Amino acid sequence: MFSTNSLENQLQRWNEIIRNQPNNPNAYIQRGMFYFKLAKIEESIQDFDTAEKLDSRITPYLWQRGLSYYYAQRFADGAKQFERDLTVNSQDVEETVWRYLCIARLSGVTEARNSLLPVKNDSRQIMRSVYDLFAGNCTTDDVLNVGKLQGVKGNFYSHLYLGLYYEAEDNIELAQEYIVKAADNYKIDDYMWYLAVVHKNVRGWF
Repeated sequence: MFSTNSLENQLQRWNEIIRNQPNNPNAYIQRGMFYFKLAKIEESIQDFDTAEKLDSRITPYLWQRGLSYYYAQRFADGAKQFERDLTVNSQDVEETVWRYLCIARLSGVTEARNSLLPVKNDSRQIMRSVYDLFAGNCTTDDVLNVGKLQGVKGNFYSHLYLGLYYEAEDNIELAQEYIVKAADNYKIDDYMWYLAVVHKNVRGWF
């Protein structure tokens, strides 16, 4: 599940599907996700763009492209994508936190916090805690403690978002510590786990 060979095999499978179904937007989204997991950021964006051209209705659902924009350092495009996502998924903490992260890279954390959009009903306790951290309403220890109560997945998400929080704060030492722990110690079959691995590799953190 986590091996590069497996990802490459899946990528080849989607190459074949696209050869047979060149106008299937979902196929491009799926292949774009595998490109991203393999840290092929530009290729992932190209596939997400192609999917959008084939069906413009999917634009507010292309959260994956927003993540790719972040790693391509296209932060204004990333913030815009996440704002669009929130028009159809307004109670998702991750959408508004990633918008925060993009704005922080463009304009600093004060501006990002001041423009943090309200989210009240995300059903995931760990994500509600993450939101409170980015809003300045709880501590990093609070986030870790909530994560611990929710097993491997909770620990993964607490460490990932603490790492991203510290990177936005320009505390690279702690950012590296938490991202590496998220990727190495709390493996889960989740797109965001692959993102942690990509983050680690793009930054050269081992």
